[in-house]
Amino acid sequence: MSNSSDLLHLKQQLRAFAEQRNWEQFHTPKNLSMALSGEVAEITEIFQWLTPEQSEQLSVEKKQQLEEEIADVMMYLVRLADKCDIDISDACQRKLTKNNEKYPVDKCYGSAKKYNEL
Repeated sequence: MSNSSDLLHLKQQLRAFAEQRNWEQFHTPKNLSMALSGEVAEITEIFQWLTPEQSEQLSVEKKQQLEEEIADVMMYLVRLADKCDIDISDACQRKLTKNNEKYPVDKCYGSAKKYNEL
């Protein structure tokens, strides 16, 4: 997604897709969050037994599988945000502002520690 208008367009496409199939009845926040969790687990499964080095050098087939699972995650996430009336772009900007405060460069540079351990 290059900008928020792309995200808005995707949201509209996904909403229309669900409406055309009469799936709105199934797209509750509970169901969407559960479906999202399942798709994230499918991403995890791709990397499950790989070394860190192997995880950075996926085969063409594994990368294609990863691409599809990432798309599934993104689509469920966009649908969940839509059903909960959350603007993902705005939410990400607010969270990035918070993270900048919690993780100042001078304290966390090169460290994987959580903000309360810095």
